[in-house]
Amino acid sequence: MGVDEEKIVAAKKAAELVDDGMVIGLGTGSTIEFFIKEVGERIKREEIEIWCVPSSYQSHMLAAENGFFITDLFQVGELDACIDGADQVDSELNCIKGKGGALLREKIIAQASEKVYIIVDSRKLSEKLSKSVPIEVLPYAYGSVVKKIERIGGKVMLRESKTKIGPCITDNGNFILDVDFGILENPSELERELNGIAGVIENGIFPSKLISAVIVGGKDEKAKILKKES
Repeated sequence: MGVDEEKIVAAKKAAELVDDGMVIGLGTGSTIEFFIKEVGERIKREEIEIWCVPSSYQSHMLAAENGFFITDLFQVGELDACIDGADQVDSELNCIKGKGGALLREKIIAQASEKVYIIVDSRKLSEKLSKSVPIEVLPYAYGSVVKKIERIGGKVMLRESKTKIGPCITDNGNFILDVDFGILENPSELERELNGIAGVIENGIFPSKLISAVIVGGKDEKAKILKKES
């Protein structure tokens, strides 16, 4: 089974968690695209009503195309659930997110949700987090933030745009840094330390305390649900 097939398996399982009348947060990325389409099929087939708060223009447009009603956190302060993907998930369900550049809005939506479900293919699972950590930075503070991150051991790369010359700009008008810290032994502590740097808007470490469950698309066409040990 290929990667896309695993993503579809996970997306279908996550779509079963959605009930008529729910207000859900939508993450960003290829796995979430599959989820939106799966729920869209249910909306058409079962004539259910689903409201959503998207984390990006990409998810916003796709949700509208698939029959979701769009709202925002002005209208609804709390969400029933958040469905999102991840770039890497460790054995304790800490996650690294932000490859799609929407990490700030994704974390806001996650914090506003009663439940947070992360959907991934099996390649995203790892004993420890080790991928580069995306960090959204106020452009005005770029130079200062880079120096401070380097002092705590990070190797910083400014994310470049793929469609124009210059840095990638988020939906919020900020820069994205991709920072290699090696293996993350204490993701929660690093998340707090990074967010304590003036000019850092948010970072892509999503600690396990935010996560309700991780849904993994398996090679046997079945989804596995991982939950934190109580």
